[in-house]
Amino acid sequence: MMVSTKGRYALTVMVDLAKLSDGGFVSLSDIAEREHLSMKYLESIISILNKGGMLQSLRGKNGGYRLARDPADYNISEILLLTEGTLAPVNCIMQDGVQCEKAATCSTLPLWAGLDYVIDKYLSTITLQDIITGNRKKMLGDYCDHCDSDQ
Repeated sequence: MMVSTKGRYALTVMVDLAKLSDGGFVSLSDIAEREHLSMKYLESIISILNKGGMLQSLRGKNGGYRLARDPADYNISEILLLTEGTLAPVNCIMQDGVQCEKAATCSTLPLWAGLDYVIDKYLSTITLQDIITGNRKKMLGDYCDHCDSDQ
């Protein structure tokens, strides 16, 4: 699985808005400046997030964007799935099931299906709130025995 720039930037935008979740709307230009993102690219990402129901928007002088829900109510999997379409580690495994004519005889399919499951399970347990509060223990969990949790 390789998360594209679109997915990474979408997550960056959502984290930025989560940090500012005081109920007010945030302009695209403020987000672009704070996060050092291209306005043009940011507009396309915001459009996806907005159409996907992740954001609320307001036009006008004090307009902008804000999260549609509390940061604790967004998991990372749903954000990345919206922008990436799939988080499958290989092409033959997609969200709609196995898409390969060799599935019945493929000896590595269980490996890829298991990895897909672990990726989804992990990303579904991490929320925007976990990221903005720096919950390294939850983000690293049992996945990284050698990582220094104090960093």
